[in-house]
Amino acid sequence: MPAKQVGGIEYTKVAEIKGPLLILDGVTQAAYDELVEIESPGGEQRLGKVLEIGGGRAVVQVFEGTTGLSTIGTKARFLGKPMEIAVSSELLGRVFDGLGRPLDNLPEPVGEDFRDVNGLPINPERRDYPTDFIQTGVSVIDGMNTLVRGQKLPIFSGAGMPHNLLAAQVARQATVLGEQAEFAVVFAAVGVQHTESRFFRRALEETGAIKRSALFLNLADDPAIERITTPRVALTAAEYLAFELGMHVLVIITDLTNYAEALREISAAREEVPGRKGYPGYLYTDLASIYERAGRIKGEKGSITQMPILSMPSDDITHPIPDLTGYITEGQIVLGRDLFRKEVYPPVNVLSSLSRLMKDGVGKGKTRDDHMEVSNQLYAGFARSQELRALAEIVGKSGLTGTDLKYLDFGERFERQFLNQGYEENRTLEDTLSIAWDILSVLPENELTKIREEYIHKYSKPSSGGSGGSS
Repeated sequence: MPAKQVGGIEYTKVAEIKGPLLILDGVTQAAYDELVEIESPGGEQRLGKVLEIGGGRAVVQVFEGTTGLSTIGTKARFLGKPMEIAVSSELLGRVFDGLGRPLDNLPEPVGEDFRDVNGLPINPERRDYPTDFIQTGVSVIDGMNTLVRGQKLPIFSGAGMPHNLLAAQVARQATVLGEQAEFAVVFAAVGVQHTESRFFRRALEETGAIKRSALFLNLADDPAIERITTPRVALTAAEYLAFELGMHVLVIITDLTNYAEALREISAAREEVPGRKGYPGYLYTDLASIYERAGRIKGEKGSITQMPILSMPSDDITHPIPDLTGYITEGQIVLGRDLFRKEVYPPVNVLSSLSRLMKDGVGKGKTRDDHMEVSNQLYAGFARSQELRALAEIVGKSGLTGTDLKYLDFGERFERQFLNQGYEENRTLEDTLSIAWDILSVLPENELTKIREEYIHKYSKPSSGGSGGSS
């Protein structure tokens, strides 16, 4: 799928091979990010791109790795343009590797255009504000951390937690309500294991969701250097589908931690001065070059919404990758180890999670008039239940008031009925809000301080928490 190139200037003076980098001497004409075709002494063809130029030298990053290359007999042909991929509507329903080459035993898709994988930044003046609700079918996202069309909403996870299940479920179920526009999913797996790769393919193929999806799979045993390009290839495909074909595109990238590790590997090979925990000082800028490719453009029908997934090393939310991601994106969904141990799926720690654009994407005319206030009440009630759980461990339940005990009951029901749902379970927004009102009915009506009285009378259910509940 990378564009077939001809011509170019060829250099044969290889000064050094260092890790994934090829360093060439005597280079007189080259540009940053230029695509390079490398030929090994045995005639094998590989691709690379220019990372650095100056003083007659060029540092080339080799996508397939430098194993088997030598300083004698290796040729490098500079092609005069950056890496491009062929884009068209035929990308949907297909599976590609991390560089955009077919993995599904089908021919390369016919390209209607060729696009630079680095993309073009959206003019800030032309950016449109995200305001349209996307239904994922997952209650904790739709009800409390709503995804809005054009938003960047990452999932912060940890080793062993079910972020891949959640990603596949969202990819399978996500839809834009109330519009006839087409919806597509672009899924980029970065540095995943073979079992994970097979799971993603099977999850989309078995439900038929593959027809509206394009998968880009970079496996753990692929060269680490390829991971730098995989998200950009996927986003280039998404940009064409969104802004040329007018589709609403959800881009899911997993796992951004593997991407950052590859970036650190290249930085170390270039002997750059390391930043926090050995990551390059430009990690923030580099991550922003991926995240900021989400959005809407005024006058365009399509949009790109991103749900990048990153696993936090040692579950540390202050680690550089989640820390910097939080500054760039509009919120985060955090998976919690305690809920995971309780076998709650998805184990979302709602008190650490936030969708900053939710207030603009819900409410009357968009979702339902009580949506935002119900969400606020769920947050307040669960926060109170957590405080009382800690208190009960010290003084015992006998030291709590009747209302306190109802909050403890609310907390249990919230985790078991609202948070917890099946992997195959696709809840509508009406289902989600119905469950929310059901568990809120445990609390006395005078405790529902975040919800207007008119909504309480309109939507509340008969109390299941004894006297003093809502009627």
